[in-house]
Amino acid sequence: MSIFDHVQSRYERVQQEEMSLQEYLELCRQDRSAYASAAERMLAAIGEPEVIDTAKDPSLSRIFSNKLIRRYPSFAEFYGMEEAIEQIVSYFRHAAQGLEERKQILYLLGPVGGGKSSLAERLKLLMEQIPFYAIKGSPVYESPLGLFSLEEDGEVLEKEYGIPRRCMRSAMSPWAAKRLNEYGGDLSQFRVVKLYPSRLNQIAISKTEPGDDNNQDISALVGKVDIRQLELYAQDDPDAYSFSGGLCKANQGLMEFVEMFKAPIKVLHPLLTATQEGNYNPTEGMGAIPFDGVVLAHSNESEWQAFRNNRNNEAFLDRVFIVKVPYCLRASEEVKIYAKLLEHSSLNHAPCAPDTLRMLSQFIVLSRLQEPENSSIYSKMRIYDGENLKDTDPRAKSIQEYRDSAGVDEGMDGLSTRFAFKILSKVFNFDASEVAANPVHLLYVLEQRLEQEQLPKETHERYLRFIKEYLAPRYVDFIGKEIQTAYLESYSEYGQNIFDRYVTYADFWIQDQEYRDPETGELLNRQSLNEELEKIEKPAGISNPKDFRHEVVNFVLRARAQNNGMNPGWQSYEKLRAVIEKKMFANTEELLPVISFNAKASASDQRKHEDFVARMVDRGYTEKQVRLLSEWYLRVRKSQ
Repeated sequence: MSIFDHVQSRYERVQQEEMSLQEYLELCRQDRSAYASAAERMLAAIGEPEVIDTAKDPSLSRIFSNKLIRRYPSFAEFYGMEEAIEQIVSYFRHAAQGLEERKQILYLLGPVGGGKSSLAERLKLLMEQIPFYAIKGSPVYESPLGLFSLEEDGEVLEKEYGIPRRCMRSAMSPWAAKRLNEYGGDLSQFRVVKLYPSRLNQIAISKTEPGDDNNQDISALVGKVDIRQLELYAQDDPDAYSFSGGLCKANQGLMEFVEMFKAPIKVLHPLLTATQEGNYNPTEGMGAIPFDGVVLAHSNESEWQAFRNNRNNEAFLDRVFIVKVPYCLRASEEVKIYAKLLEHSSLNHAPCAPDTLRMLSQFIVLSRLQEPENSSIYSKMRIYDGENLKDTDPRAKSIQEYRDSAGVDEGMDGLSTRFAFKILSKVFNFDASEVAANPVHLLYVLEQRLEQEQLPKETHERYLRFIKEYLAPRYVDFIGKEIQTAYLESYSEYGQNIFDRYVTYADFWIQDQEYRDPETGELLNRQSLNEELEKIEKPAGISNPKDFRHEVVNFVLRARAQNNGMNPGWQSYEKLRAVIEKKMFANTEELLPVISFNAKASASDQRKHEDFVARMVDRGYTEKQVRLLSEWYLRVRKSQ
């Protein structure tokens, strides 16, 4: 199918289907979606969730305490927002059931750049997927059921067509009432159309933005008289009225009110009657206009706090369903947000060195976290990401302890995702000769940007501390490991050999037995075994080798029982893995001839250097980055 055919078929799919009122009622008998509310249609568009048993995933089990969680494919790209999305879906579920939420404004509260507008756009997109039925020609897209009286016709409609009385919510609009008079009370002259909500054409979807105190009145919501029609009609005639307000356009759909609490309170009054009573008054002396839709509002916390603290707004506060949309607090999910941004830009195929996005995400998430007591904020960040720090940081607390201590407002301030995007843009374009990103440039750009932001002194120092205490030292370890891994061709095999030998020596040392090396035949007594073990332990600074050896051997014996008597992989035990890596990488001097980009003394060194660069390129670096990062690493190690 060509692109032109594709667009044509999409256009034809959403064209109006017309039927008589009788045919519509017959359809209601067969298909209850014909009279579904906006909340019910939204729920259908969201679809069924994927239920995840977090107990089966070690990381998720720590984050969600082994609970069953629901993830909705329609919100798949909203990373780290499971709780906010579940609350939004709950709102629509309860509204669809006819509960109190049906009369409430859905209000997204969160910091700037936290994803509120993106959620609103996704909800409007979902609303477009399910069609609804309206009276043909109605300027407010009202339901055909509004033509009937609940008190007088409700019993007949329920008995004849199976339409529950609770679904006959809306009253007749002034426009429909005038048409009914013109038809002499003959309802059969009304026609019904099947419509698809449309953001483009403002059919059942609208967007309202606040003006200022001087130029905004309620007409932005309820419409106003069209002065061009006053030559033909009286001022209170429905045909002289322009149904152009946000509530008029969003009937049977969704109205988005951007930065709602920046609007003057007098402008918000129609929302109260629209949501509570299902109708609102126009600016002229006509009858009430029906509204059976969803009002979705969002604003930043400062506006909400100012509004909430004003006692005059109490009636309004009771009619708001608040969903907090904090910043993402899981570094691994924040990385996915950056990856999504890059995917939708021309930087999608630009080289990005390993650890760049992770380092940025960690810095941004650290800025959003409350400092914990008696624990490291870096450890808190890792715990929030589902890591197990039992072996590496005994002072780390459980995720629930951190959350309880931080309170409900954690994630409502800090650096925004937009700030991170701007940093990424600069990093990718930092080198005039190569569009690429790497952590060394990232560290530099971050420091420069923090200087320009003119943050409060305390905040500025706190953010610099994150860079100097956590990010830079850990990146030295990371890039050192990357370089050394590329330097050692048989890195894994080498590590496993050290691991196996350490475990064997420690086992014989604990049992106070001599060990005969099967390859050399050399006999090692307890003293010799101790010396060999210390060669591995000392570079890592193991302070209590006796306990450490017992701990390692016990771990390996348990692991062997589940692994058919075979030793586990050398990276399986965090503590010993760190010790082995320290041993492997203790001597930086032997690296110098291979990883430095100076002229080589021999063809052999040149070949080793080229092999090293090739292996680094295979790991995701450009040749230019290999040079920059190697030189940076050697410079930092030399200064330590």
